[in-house]
Amino acid sequence: MQIFPAIDLKDKQVVRLTQGDYGKVEVYGQDPAAAARGFAAQGAKYLHVVDLDGAKDGALSNFDAVSAIIAATGMFVEVGGGIRDEARVRAYLEQGAGRVILGTAALRDFAFLQRMVDKYGEKIAVGVDAKDGFVATDGWLNVSRTQGVDFCRRVYEAGVRNVIYTDIARDGAMQGTNLSVYETLAREVPGLGVTASGGISSLSEIRALAAMGTKAAIVGKAVYTGALALPDVLAAAGEE
Repeated sequence: MQIFPAIDLKDKQVVRLTQGDYGKVEVYGQDPAAAARGFAAQGAKYLHVVDLDGAKDGALSNFDAVSAIIAATGMFVEVGGGIRDEARVRAYLEQGAGRVILGTAALRDFAFLQRMVDKYGEKIAVGVDAKDGFVATDGWLNVSRTQGVDFCRRVYEAGVRNVIYTDIARDGAMQGTNLSVYETLAREVPGLGVTASGGISSLSEIRALAAMGTKAAIVGKAVYTGALALPDVLAAAGEE
């Protein structure tokens, strides 16, 4: 299983939110590129980067910081947050991003998602952020009436092969991830590459996710606080 340490950006700083609440921000660094180099030095090969300002307001507020992260290491970097038109997709890919994540845009304009998948293939992933099982948008500020698992099935049928599924209630809470939803996705949408995100706080969860066939997992607050050591997480996931 692949492990993606997370770098969330707000005002060009490395931060973590609790349960997606922009009022509960903890700053963990002033230099995002240095954070990326630190993860690479510990053995990480993949990186998950989110522009939180972009996710909220649709502007590419942290584009320069994301570009610096991509340039800092040879890691595979996936980027999300505020990517709502092709110009932004292309801009990140031209900077060297391995793939870009469509969230709000994927739900609100499925035709746009389809065009991007048809054009860019597996360089397009979808972020499915669920609150009480329903897809949330606009930096998790609004909740739709679309069921998260149903939406995963729909995007897979459209050609999307990688989904980052986050249970918002678990994110940043250090209370464990929602293993049952990943079991459901493995059973109901076989073939979809699922990245587990939100609340992972123990090595046993990493092993459980790997055992059920989850493609990847994102680790955030647990490694920032020292609750988990990244090399231990990589070993538990089976990464060399």
